[in-house]
Amino acid sequence: MQTHLIYNQQAVLERLSQLTQEQFASRATEYDKTASFPAENFETLFHAGLHAPAVPVKYGGLGLSHSSDILTLWMMTRELAKVDLAFTRCWEGHTNIQVLLTANANEAQKQRWFEGIVQRGEKWAGWSGEPLSKVPGQTTGIGTTVKIVEGGYIVDGSKVFATGADGLQWAVLFVSTAGTGAVRHHDGPASSVLMLACDLSDPSVSFDSTWWKPIGMRGSVSYRVQFDRTFIPDENLIGYPGQYLLEEWQTRFTPQYGAAFLGAAEGAYDYALAHIKKQRREQDAYVQHRIAQSMMNLETMDLWLRKVASLWEAGQHQQAKQAGNRFRYLSEKFAMETLEHCTRMCGARGMIEPSPLERIYRDLSFYTLHDNCDRVLASIGQEVLGQESDRAFFNSSGKREH
Repeated sequence: MQTHLIYNQQAVLERLSQLTQEQFASRATEYDKTASFPAENFETLFHAGLHAPAVPVKYGGLGLSHSSDILTLWMMTRELAKVDLAFTRCWEGHTNIQVLLTANANEAQKQRWFEGIVQRGEKWAGWSGEPLSKVPGQTTGIGTTVKIVEGGYIVDGSKVFATGADGLQWAVLFVSTAGTGAVRHHDGPASSVLMLACDLSDPSVSFDSTWWKPIGMRGSVSYRVQFDRTFIPDENLIGYPGQYLLEEWQTRFTPQYGAAFLGAAEGAYDYALAHIKKQRREQDAYVQHRIAQSMMNLETMDLWLRKVASLWEAGQHQQAKQAGNRFRYLSEKFAMETLEHCTRMCGARGMIEPSPLERIYRDLSFYTLHDNCDRVLASIGQEVLGQESDRAFFNSSGKREH
């Protein structure tokens, strides 16, 4: 039985690596230039049988989960990130929701939604983005309100960083009955936060692509989304109110960021290594220093990724959450340090299109800002000092009312 499992793991990763090098790498530049959703990549994954990695086997997926084989899922993320970090972000959201539904959806919901993923290749994401503070030049606020009505809920308002945007069929909306802010920014009780599955074909849902003009991660098409009194039926409520916060579900997904950072850093390293060999600069002592440090950074990240996965798979949840946040911080630090080494080794020519290093530089620099690394580090320090901390979203207060 174990031999069969290992064979499947190897077959999945080998097949994905083949697709990554033969198809996804060549498409990445176009997705970046046009800031378009990587639909063809998802279609390729669907036909290869890799579209539903975290859907349980009984529903037609690969059955990867935190209790059995989360490492293979994260290694898939790592492989994709070597060539296209923006596409990987869409993949992360899609697979994270599969994990979430597996654990929290009821049987009727699983049968309905997993059939769409497995049989029709439907794509999902989870949308929270409701930053309440304004930036210079911002004139309108961002946020949603949700009202309980007969038979369901009315969602009104807007979200940003809606990864996948109009390229998806479904999105889990994280909203709060206590007001705007969703999960990361709201200040109400944790029990006010709901997870609502939204059918994006609803005409009351619209997208603003003009909001998304970033320096990097363009192919993630993380638009602003507007809800015009969108009705969500009761049957689309996932889990119980507050479950996402009270059970610290975000801590299960945090290591995915680290896996993506690791993959992107590997992509930069591979290009830099080929670059210096092409120029025959192997005898340059400074190149030797930088390539050695880069290689050790990648090895360190790999060890941490495997450590976190082993803790989850062994059922040591508390230790896994703590290690996951440490990996999240260290992966950003080592990935950005490796990127710096690679750009210094390759020089200005390595930063001119169509060099993949140029795109990796923009994407990784932008994506690592998803969390405030200072707060991530502070939360780790709080735990070491025996203080209350927020392991999910690294809020400074670290408190969540029930």
